[in-house]
Formats: sequence, C-alpha cells, structure tokens
Amino acid sequence: MKTQNIELLAAYWTIAGDIYPMGPTEVSPYSFEDRMEAAGNAGFKGIGLVHNGMMDTVDKIGYPAMKAILEKNGIKHVELEFLVDWYHTGERRRQSDKVRQELLEAAKALGARSIKIGPGIGEDTADIDLMVKEFTLLSQQAAEVGANVVLEIMPFSNVRTIETALAVVEGANQPNGGLLLDIWHLQRGGIDFNDITKIPARFIKSIELNDAHKYAIEPLWMDTIHKRVLPGDGTFDIPAFIKAVQAAGYEGPWGLEVLSDTHRKLPLELMANRAYETTISQFGK
Repeated sequence: MKTQNIELLAAYWTIAGDIYPMGPTEVSPYSFEDRMEAAGNAGFKGIGLVHNGMMDTVDKIGYPAMKAILEKNGIKHVELEFLVDWYHTGERRRQSDKVRQELLEAAKALGARSIKIGPGIGEDTADIDLMVKEFTLLSQQAAEVGANVVLEIMPFSNVRTIETALAVVEGANQPNGGLLLDIWHLQRGGIDFNDITKIPARFIKSIELNDAHKYAIEPLWMDTIHKRVLPGDGTFDIPAFIKAVQAAGYEGPWGLEVLSDTHRKLPLELMANRAYETTISQFGK
C-alpha cells in the first residue's frame, strides 16, 4: 500500500516525555507548543491529549492559543482521553462527570475527532444494559460538540472481547459511538486479528499501533504503561493487524500509542521522529 494517504496520530504518551498514566504527574515536561511543533515536523497529522495534561495547558494559554498552535503545525486530528466510571454512580460518577464536562468543552473548542473512554478496569463482568444506556447518553452529548466516543477493549477489564464490546456499541447504535482497537490490547488479550472482520465498519472509530516483546511482565497493567515499544521493535505482526483493520473498512487516521520506559526518556524531537518513521514504515509491507 502507498503511504502518502496514511495519516498518523501521536497519542499523548507517545511524545509526552518521561511520564506515564497514574504516575506522580501526567503533565508533560514539554510545552504544548514544543510538542505540537515536534509532532508536525515529524509528519504527524494528529495528536492525542490526556485530561490532566490538557487542563494544565488550558490554564496556561487557553483554548484559542491551543487551536492556533494546532493549525500552525498542520495538526488536524485531535483525540481526547481518558474517561472512566462513566456508567457508575456515587462519588466515582461525580468525579467522572467533572472530567466528562471538561472533555466535552475541550472537544468543542479544539474540534476534537474523538473522546476515548475506558471500560471497567479491574471489573470481571459487564452490565450490558447499563453500559448501553450510559454509552447512548454519552454519545449523544458528544454528538452535540461534533465528536466521536470510542470505547477501548482491554484485557484487564469487563470489556475484553469483541463480542462484549459490540454488545455495548451495537446496543447503543449511535452514529458517533464506536470502538478503539489498540493492537496491544488485542494481542495481549488473545484476540485473533481475523476477528476484526466481525466488527461493522461504522463501529471502528479509532485505531492505535505499537509493539511489545513476546512475554509480558506482570501485572499486565505494568506491561502496558512501561513496556510498549515502537512498531517493529517487538514481536507483534503489525502488517497483519493493519491489513485486518483495512479489510474491515477503516479509513481514518492511525494512532500510535507507545508507553515505554526507554522511549519516553529520549529528547523530544528524537521521540517524535522515531515514532513517525517506525510507524509509517509498517504500511505497505
């Protein structure tokens, strides 16, 4: 396949620097302007922003300046993350609703493509009826600001199979509601890439690429936040995943989410350039 029509999106952690999810801080040591410039110069057409880091930037420079920086650097796809507890109640829901409102406001201000949401991490079973109801509501709220809602399949959660994920998004049946397929979560979760064809194209809303070593460290959560490597540096069959996603009808930008305890320590420009070059090289194989 020719690569000139492939647009890559650098998920937040890919070029955020020496930080990680739920670490001492989720705020990048690099400024928003420097990160967007590095991403644009490397060739990325999209970027991911995580809630805590994004709100820090909003406080410092505001949405209009952020929007101008994105446009200056040719960044046209923006994905926001990460909403959890969106179907729970009580204090967990109260905290979730605050994040929800801020993500929706950001989506409107920045013209975001998608809002990434998590399943029940650490939960064994999914209350499908409840999740369908709440996913429907969230999707309708996101539609008002022009954004998709993308539910991520995760092996250490209550949405760890394609069947469960489809039960939620098909049950809700919202035009802007769908799934995020991350190769790490599918591979580590034992999902055959051929099973991606079970997903109707309209429900595949976002994709994330990365790679990892043959054997995961335990617990699996530590593997996902510290040991993901650049495409081609691990053992995943990335071309097979790409072909399966394309065969299923996906035509959007391709995200790259690397959470590596070595990659994150590289200088910003080197992080961005390596990330782009290794990923784009996976297409056409």
